[in-house]
Amino acid sequence: MDRGIWATWYDLPGEGKEEYISWLHEVHLPEALKRPGYLWAAHVANIWDEEREKNKGKNLTHTDDASVPAGNDYLLLFGAALPTTFLDPSPAQLTEKRTSEEREMFGRRIGERSCIFMERDRIDGFEANTRAPGITPGPAIQIGTFNINALENEDELGSWYAQVRMPRLEEMEGCVGARNLISVSGWPKHGIMYEWVSLESLTKNFTTESVERSRNAVKSLIHAPGSPTLGERIWPPV
Repeated sequence: MDRGIWATWYDLPGEGKEEYISWLHEVHLPEALKRPGYLWAAHVANIWDEEREKNKGKNLTHTDDASVPAGNDYLLLFGAALPTTFLDPSPAQLTEKRTSEEREMFGRRIGERSCIFMERDRIDGFEANTRAPGITPGPAIQIGTFNINALENEDELGSWYAQVRMPRLEEMEGCVGARNLISVSGWPKHGIMYEWVSLESLTKNFTTESVERSRNAVKSLIHAPGSPTLGERIWPPV
């Protein structure tokens, strides 16, 4: 089972973007998957929608810490049985051993923000058997990453996910699955990852709860820049 996730958000400049993406898909990711314990990789192109951004700004609180990188155009995910896979070797140790080509390509990333997560809970949706290749996450992926505004709200947040949000996701049309995440490294302590069969299905069928408990849970969160991100998997191709 893939209980560990390494997630990296970043932007790319217009010049050289296609060259970088081709290299990542054709060279780097196949090589990275040869590392011991790496079970899958997914590269996601996130969408930007003006109305969606307005709603996030209106309903969610985001960090004002300028030291937190704000790249969001792309999301790179790796999965492993445990998060320790991504700590032996660690990201810093992998960086030290990069080739000149890797240094040049990774140097094109802008606003890079990375987290290593462990899975606290998961549900499989109606479409869980559509994951492919292997156990790679679904074609559409939304991830929210956040801290909580007060220590005393931690238990309630976990309880709300377990009792309210996660069970509801099992019944939503088009849902492949969802993972409630805790950070091993990186700025946010918490994460929630939704997998869907398509962007269209996610935007149509994913709904939140109109109850005070859910509203209070959302109000207790301080999101990473641009969180939650929503995108379509571009590697492996759908």
